[in-house]
Amino acid sequence: MNNFTIKIRMSVLLLSILVSLSSGKVQAQTVISGTVTDSDTKETLVGVNILVKGKVVGTISDLSGKYSLNVNQEPPLTLVFSMVGYNTQEIEITSSQSSLDVQLIETAILGQEVVVSASRVEESVLQSPVSVEKLDIIAIRDAPQASFYDAINNMKGVEMSTQSLLFKSFNTRGFNANGNVRTVQLIDGMDNQAPGLNFSVGNIVGISELDLESVELLPGASSALYGPNAINGILLMNSKSPFLYQGLSASVKTGIMDESNRSKAATGFYNFSARYAKAISDKFAFKINFEYLTADDWQANDFRDQSLLNGSTIETGSPQNNPAYNGVNIYGDETNVNMLSVGQSMVAAGVLPSSALAAIPNSSVSRTGYRERDIADYGTKSVKFNAALHYRINDNIEAVLQGNLGFGTTVYTGADRYSLKDFTMGQYKAELRASNWYLRAYTTQERSGDAFAVGTAAQGINEAWKASTQWFPEYVGAYAQAVGAGLPADQAHQAARAFADQGRYMPGTAEFQNALNAVTSRPIPGDQNGVGAKFVDSSNLYHFEGSYNFSEYINFAEFVVGANYRIYDLNSNGTIFALDENGDEFNINEYGGYIQGSKKLFDDRFKLTASARYDKNENFEGQWSPRVSGVFTKGNHNFRASYQTGFRIPTNQDQYIDLNTPQARLIGGLPFFAGRYNLNANSGYTLANVTSYGGAVLADTQPNSPVYQQSIQQATDIAIQRATEFITQQVQAGNIPPSEAPAAIAALVPTLVPGIAAQLVPVNAAAANIDQLQPYETKEFKPERVKSFEVGYKGIWGSKLLVDAYAYFNRFENFNGSQVLIQDASDSGLVGPNPLTGLNLIGVGPGGRNVYSMPVNRTEIIKSWGWAASLDYKLSKGYTIGGNVSYNTLSNLDELAETGFQPSFNTPEYRYVLNFANREVVENLGFALAYRWQGEFAWQSSFVNPAVSTRQLSVIPAYGTFDAQVSYKIKSIKSILKVGGSNLFSKGYTQAWGNPTIGTMYFISLTFDEFLN
Repeated sequence: MNNFTIKIRMSVLLLSILVSLSSGKVQAQTVISGTVTDSDTKETLVGVNILVKGKVVGTISDLSGKYSLNVNQEPPLTLVFSMVGYNTQEIEITSSQSSLDVQLIETAILGQEVVVSASRVEESVLQSPVSVEKLDIIAIRDAPQASFYDAINNMKGVEMSTQSLLFKSFNTRGFNANGNVRTVQLIDGMDNQAPGLNFSVGNIVGISELDLESVELLPGASSALYGPNAINGILLMNSKSPFLYQGLSASVKTGIMDESNRSKAATGFYNFSARYAKAISDKFAFKINFEYLTADDWQANDFRDQSLLNGSTIETGSPQNNPAYNGVNIYGDETNVNMLSVGQSMVAAGVLPSSALAAIPNSSVSRTGYRERDIADYGTKSVKFNAALHYRINDNIEAVLQGNLGFGTTVYTGADRYSLKDFTMGQYKAELRASNWYLRAYTTQERSGDAFAVGTAAQGINEAWKASTQWFPEYVGAYAQAVGAGLPADQAHQAARAFADQGRYMPGTAEFQNALNAVTSRPIPGDQNGVGAKFVDSSNLYHFEGSYNFSEYINFAEFVVGANYRIYDLNSNGTIFALDENGDEFNINEYGGYIQGSKKLFDDRFKLTASARYDKNENFEGQWSPRVSGVFTKGNHNFRASYQTGFRIPTNQDQYIDLNTPQARLIGGLPFFAGRYNLNANSGYTLANVTSYGGAVLADTQPNSPVYQQSIQQATDIAIQRATEFITQQVQAGNIPPSEAPAAIAALVPTLVPGIAAQLVPVNAAAANIDQLQPYETKEFKPERVKSFEVGYKGIWGSKLLVDAYAYFNRFENFNGSQVLIQDASDSGLVGPNPLTGLNLIGVGPGGRNVYSMPVNRTEIIKSWGWAASLDYKLSKGYTIGGNVSYNTLSNLDELAETGFQPSFNTPEYRYVLNFANREVVENLGFALAYRWQGEFAWQSSFVNPAVSTRQLSVIPAYGTFDAQVSYKIKSIKSILKVGGSNLFSKGYTQAWGNPTIGTMYFISLTFDEFLN
């Protein structure tokens, strides 16, 4: 890996030298200076961007609105004057002139944004070939939310999954998820994913709002230009250039987070950020950013019972009425057993009289759990550093060295709730760029710090105090004793739990904290000293890419080509990922390339764009991703249609995870795992198949079953034989007179039968149903693919109304899901299940059983479709009103339900946003209001109890939020005061199952900017 990094550095250095040498020719210099003013107010404008079209050279207007620009080129040339809120103005310089004063006109109509994400070239957002959303500096500044990342949720068709204050996952067009692996987030061209996890970590180590220039969102499949994993959308965040945004800026933000179910309902949050940028000369500029945030996080306090055992329901189950209670945000209570099975094992072991079985119910009981707030670290904090050096090698080429480093403590949801404590991620980039090409090399370094799995930690604390092998027999024995003493069942359960829980570690005690520290210091899954909950990951990503636009050399069409090479360097210290034959963790190599061509036809009214991309991951076959789109323009009306494809490479964990958890061994889907765990010779069986088989076995253990009756008769015959042998020995020893032998045998047989039957019944029941088991055949593991068709319209009506609408249809193939396999682990040498133990489903026989969970491709085709529309209208006196609505659904849900497949669509059918704003109601005073609503839907994920998920009971209720802000420009101190709140007048809401309840946030901020831009 070090060699790879050195090669990148040497390549960039060599290219820099070559560029410098090639630009050594002496050129004439043009010097232009002047003043930029507002055409209406005649006030000078500060911070206006002035660029030479087609080059990287440029400058900004200073605090007095003046500028001076040196260009190593003789006229003709074109200067581009731009500033957010004003129409961009291009002025051609045809003769030698030294003075040029410019007046900019405030934007009069909507839809003037320029985007680059849709085609990797600059184009009007109105004429984009695919759907694209954008937040510019003004939209970010005026958002009625405490952070710009929250404002993304108001974009058309965007959903958020809030797992904590800082950890949020965005999504579009269905299949929302915590830690979303179907969307991609780029910051200044760098993939913001954690390399070991393959999903972006929200904005916990992202970009500072002070340094954010724009946010662009492409909903839906985007692989044709951006490669793997952009199957549901891509978010691009671009920072400010130190050449164009100079000076000092700083922001202080504070407020109150309020939610009634938290440990302390109302708590403060504090946020400070600062940015300094300076152009030392026309050649060299730098910037430095710092941000710090601290708060008491939102808390996950869903205590509903998701066990569905013993006749309980989500709404009615509680620790008082259900011994097998399993609270959504209670952990450690996931461990449960059947009381009768425990009782039978105790009888067989001779520690419980057989007569006690009559008092033990055929029901489940779980261990006593702990609340999430007792274990997770809710002391959220985030520290971000950013620095960049920009050097203009000449007027055409700019070099950038950039580093982003973030530290954070927060919580996120996966198969467990994870407390990310002192999580660190750094991104470091070297880049060369011109107006028509770029070369970029960067690395992402992830360090998990003291992160741990909350649920696993709770189980570990329970086991450290008292092993389940001791706790459950104590509970069952105490229950039988209580019933025998005449207590009713509910009181007997209370007495049994009180007995088994004697001395239990309680939150707040030294014993509890010591156990928690011990469990969270041991890597998952633990060692001989006990359960481990620590999440260890120090994986790295190395990425190199480039792109070239041939517009200078090809006139009849515009062509762009690009390529990339990527290496994942997995490193979990042997705790999460599989090891190769040398005892090392794996590296994963990927590469890809694309070409795009676009051509304007029919008097420039129709633009046809076509692209093709090829990507290869070393573990999978190559993937082609074509895209074709067309945009027809008539005046301010643009009609578009496109066909796109996308794909998702299975995550690094889906490929190489090898982790033994209390529930199952998690293994990757690559072929070598089947050989490593002998799944080819000794087949596994699906959980559904084994569950069906287990039901049949359980039925044959009941007294009315023929198998049970035959087993009792067999047990009686064996008991007679054993009693006869024993009494005969006693007679021969002279201990029993021969005449009393028959009576002694008859008296002994009934005492032997229960113990023998307890062993025979389950074995015979298993053998009688063994033919129901069907071996699972492992299949090739493939990337997930989508084919997407979309039509849309974007246009301006009467210079005041902006309309944007689209409809899409998606077809998913090779959808990635999980498969649980049960394997007989006996060492009998038999191929397949041992007929005497039947996969040890009921805990008998030698060897036990192995439980695996692995990712597989579903054979079902998944079809989804939807539409979205937005309207934005400019009223008189600066008022704006608008809104958007979106609809998403699965079109073949009934067909999927017949196969039992849970696609985890996790998306409401309808959601809408309404907004009303005025940037300047009176001089310097503005406001913005937004109302967001979404309907209810069922959430499916590995965090949800399977029984709840299967029955579609994990419902996320509908909710609406109202956000507002008022801002005031204090020009005398070059600052903006902003007061606002989110989720005003509404109760708390959750966005995913098991996630925290989001309450009301009140905030006030003061932002200083030397250029007020």
